[in-house]
Amino acid sequence: MGKSNLKKRYAKYGYLYSIPFILAFSIFFLYPTALTFILGFTDLKGAGNTEWHFLTSVGKPWYLNYLDILKSKTFWKAFTNTWLFWISGFIPELFLAFLFSVWYSDRRLKVKGTLIFKVIYYMPHLVAGSVTATLFIKLFGYPVGAINQAMEKLYGLFGMTWENRNFLINGGDLKKLVVLINVYMYYGYTLLIIYAGIIGINPEIFESAEMDGCNRIQTFFKITLPCMREILIFVLVTSIIGGLGMFDVPQMFGIVANNAVLTNMTFLNNLAFKNGYLYNRASALSVMLLILNAICSGIIFYIMRDKDEEKLKKIIKRERKEARGRYR
Repeated sequence: MGKSNLKKRYAKYGYLYSIPFILAFSIFFLYPTALTFILGFTDLKGAGNTEWHFLTSVGKPWYLNYLDILKSKTFWKAFTNTWLFWISGFIPELFLAFLFSVWYSDRRLKVKGTLIFKVIYYMPHLVAGSVTATLFIKLFGYPVGAINQAMEKLYGLFGMTWENRNFLINGGDLKKLVVLINVYMYYGYTLLIIYAGIIGINPEIFESAEMDGCNRIQTFFKITLPCMREILIFVLVTSIIGGLGMFDVPQMFGIVANNAVLTNMTFLNNLAFKNGYLYNRASALSVMLLILNAICSGIIFYIMRDKDEEKLKKIIKRERKEARGRYR
């Protein structure tokens, strides 16, 4: 039996093994995604309602659900809050991740006990966001929260009086708490990704830079960052997807503070399950968020592309084109 026949004989088992994944993917992802796209162009409302019609069949424009969302002031409030939380949280998160990663990976410093520190930093990421939010609600509770009590004792040491503050009803305080929780939960995860990227760089490059007299700042900007382009793309894309899908922490604080920290996903949840079960508008919003994620990811890939490699491909393409022209 030839090699080609043997390959054909065993190739069918690969298809058989992939059937469970294909079925699960089709049932739990492909079908719901396709249905979401379809329902965004219908008039489906109400829990348990199985009758719905396409908007065009009832004399309405097909984009009505999308237009209603874009006209909603609540949507723009949620949209603004989402970007504010992501940007305000991601900048310190990335800064801390790079700071500790560069410190731990510096061969000249030889920091001891880095494994213990990395485990400690990563542990908050293992706890559910709703649990962490509940913990912070208790810490910043009023009037007997731990923070208020600590501030009262601290002020008392200096002969001053601390008036207990209700952090959970002030919109500005709540926004700061959400950002703080996001940094607390995710900087450990980002740290491990950045650290893995740094230690994956050839150490001979750093040794050559050290011999050439480069200081740590020059080494970081001239060697570390350029060598971590792919890692940074991964961190940025996953962070922006997670940031635009922020739900659990704002939802927990929204219960306490009447949605003062509304985000895209909490607004989506309200549309689908609170405000009359508007499945049509919720589906339209889901599609809009999917498109927004795709656009943002595409922009990141474009901005952080390897320009030198792109130039080299253009040169090779031009040379091949010129070569074909000469042989005609």
